[in-house]
Amino acid sequence: MSLAADAREAVRERPFLRDALRAGVVNHSAAAAWLAADADLDGDADAVATAIRRFRTELPAYETAARDVTVSMQSGVTVVHDYDGEERPTDALLRLGDVALADGGSQTAILATGDVDAAALATALRRLAAADVRPAAAAVVGDSLVVAVERRDGPTAVRIVESALAAVPSEG
Repeated sequence: MSLAADAREAVRERPFLRDALRAGVVNHSAAAAWLAADADLDGDADAVATAIRRFRTELPAYETAARDVTVSMQSGVTVVHDYDGEERPTDALLRLGDVALADGGSQTAILATGDVDAAALATALRRLAAADVRPAAAAVVGDSLVVAVERRDGPTAVRIVESALAAVPSEG
């Protein structure tokens, strides 16, 4: 591959850098120096910077879109593993294989319904991580999104999810 193709691929492998390029907030020389080392690109920093600058012109502008979503909170849930020999919970908020998010625990579920998708979940999870809130479970299916957090993080998580869903980056 050419240096330009390698630089584009290195940027695609680092979504935060792609988003920053789309938003126009990247120092191309600094990004090039970092990428040249981190991605082991075979070229000098000036050539990488030029490749990044050109790639930036091919990317759609960074835009966000508000979502029509209702967000609520449900306390007293837990992540149940292997159902401990019991029957599968029928009222589970989320089920994946032999793991379920069900009633009966000390965690809080943040529920969003409406215009949600994987991009909305990714935005919410990035913002939760930035606030040092670590979800125990998270998923989006159809028009429902759920994130389970420790009870003490519930109010913070609700505000973060609401804010995240108000400005989800459009992929363009």
